[in-house]
Amino acid sequence: MKVKMFPVINMAATGANILRLRKERNLTVADLQEYFGFDAPQAIYKWQRGETIPSTDNLLALGYLLGVSMDDILVTDSNGENSEEPQDDSCGDCFLQPSFSADYLSK
Repeated sequence: MKVKMFPVINMAATGANILRLRKERNLTVADLQEYFGFDAPQAIYKWQRGETIPSTDNLLALGYLLGVSMDDILVTDSNGENSEEPQDDSCGDCFLQPSFSADYLSK
């Protein structure tokens, strides 16, 4: 039986990507802090270390600032593509795409 896998954000690689993109554009952490209107730079450092990722709004704004799409910022373990993978009984860490019934959605 085949199952559809869904992408999972690789936080560490995404953080490294944010750091790389920022440096390639000669932007400092202080520049990002000012752009976002943050009182302190801790959130940006946490993004770069892969401890957290920006909220959707901040991710969109970061993409605008860096001149890239949100997809170009995020790094996924499956390269952002759903792929057909054979089900393997030893795959204890596999993530299955959730399915919802119409009854669940109408509640």
